Amino acid sequence: MSIFGLVLLGFAGIAIATTGIPAFIVLIAAAMLGAGVSIVAGGVPAIVFSALPSRLVNLFDNDLLQALPLFAAMGLLLQGLPVGGALYRTIAGLFRSHQSGPAVAAMVLGGLFGPMNGSVGAQVLGLCRTVLPQLNAAGMPAARAQGLISVAGTMGVVIPPSLILILLSDAMMSAHTIAMQGTNRSERIINSQDLFRGVFCPALALFIAFVVIAFRQSRHPETNPLPASPGHGLPDRPASRTDHWIAGISFLALAGLLAGVAMGLFYPVEAAATGGVLLLGYGLTIRAFTWQTLSANLDEIMAATGSLFALLVAATSLTLVLRVLGTDQLVARWLLSVPASTTAFLLIVLALVALAALVLDAFEIIFVLIPIIAPPLLIRVPDPVWVSVAILMTLQLSFLMPPMGYALMMTRAIAHPPAALSDIMRSLKPYLLAQLAVLLVVLVFPAFVHLADPDYSAQRGPAKAASTEQIGQQLQNMLPDLPAMPQLPSQP
Repeated sequence: MSIFGLVLLGFAGIAIATTGIPAFIVLIAAAMLGAGVSIVAGGVPAIVFSALPSRLVNLFDNDLLQALPLFAAMGLLLQGLPVGGALYRTIAGLFRSHQSGPAVAAMVLGGLFGPMNGSVGAQVLGLCRTVLPQLNAAGMPAARAQGLISVAGTMGVVIPPSLILILLSDAMMSAHTIAMQGTNRSERIINSQDLFRGVFCPALALFIAFVVIAFRQSRHPETNPLPASPGHGLPDRPASRTDHWIAGISFLALAGLLAGVAMGLFYPVEAAATGGVLLLGYGLTIRAFTWQTLSANLDEIMAATGSLFALLVAATSLTLVLRVLGTDQLVARWLLSVPASTTAFLLIVLALVALAALVLDAFEIIFVLIPIIAPPLLIRVPDPVWVSVAILMTLQLSFLMPPMGYALMMTRAIAHPPAALSDIMRSLKPYLLAQLAVLLVVLVFPAFVHLADPDYSAQRGPAKAASTEQIGQQLQNMLPDLPAMPQLPSQP
């Protein structure tokens, strides 16, 4: 029956990628099919599935989930306010002597707005509505403009406190708890603040690299055929003094909000609520909102949040079915039997995540795949912060990998006319190389993810990796109903 669970996962992935049916409907259907088969053919008592309501109640007791609609509200409020336009005009105006202003401004907006827009799709859609017309009007080649939008649309994956980060931290906390139940290691369970601090330095390095690349691409004669005349490529009108004030205050507020959450100065829910109230108050003061627009925004917030929660409920139902079928135990046995070093084992799992990202969204990967592969991964790899950051970096990279990268495909679907894929790939090449370089630094130097947490070594420090013999015993403790595992070959 455990193999049947893998069949269910394959069925769900193919259906999501090919049918256009909402993912939560596909996952619920897979869960119902798996439950029915397990009861009829596998002899599983139906009462086992009565645990689902309590699992859902415990799931929604998580305070972090309150941040999801609040950050979605911030993203929609920002789209309805003149903040984005003021920031774009002000940043572009700082580069009046050459053509890099629009590109740098677009990348900075992606870094500031990405964590608040909820998902890669929402971020790409927002940038295509607000920034892409400005880039086209500035005369930027279509391939480079669309590649730039795709890259900026993925910044919300790694910049805290994005929704993807919040949800992944919760999934990794559960996986870490399961892994610790069957091991002899004594360490504090990972939480959201650990992950926020862990990703801070890699995200900052990646953001700086992207801004530098956008700056240099705009100045390079081979990638920018426009004449380098002073002021060329600026917005339709220069930034006014009011724009400067709005941009300065907004930049300081948003950057301070993101940095404060990342460094643990305040919680994501508090930050999102504060930002939402300030943006709403500002919008009402300048009369940017009417009751009709606020009502429409509220409907959109509820729709986005509802679809996300529906996906969470469906994925939780499916993971319960997979555990009943024993699929998680089968995957754990397979993964833990791989004779590889710690880094090599992590690379194998990252490759699985990258392949899954070709057909699944980040939320689907976090809700469905992570609960299955993360517990055995955290048994073999003793640093959960390092593992989490590596997964995030891999997800972001996969969203840009042509031809199936989600951000890339969505940008080309929205842009009219879409640029040739080969041209976009050429414009993406330096960004992809930068992402690979930062990911390589993370993999080779695990301490890089702990630079923003000076107390890490004193409080917990990386646990010592378990030997292959200990891994087999630990898995046997976690899964007592399984037959004894064969002896694993010793690691080199």
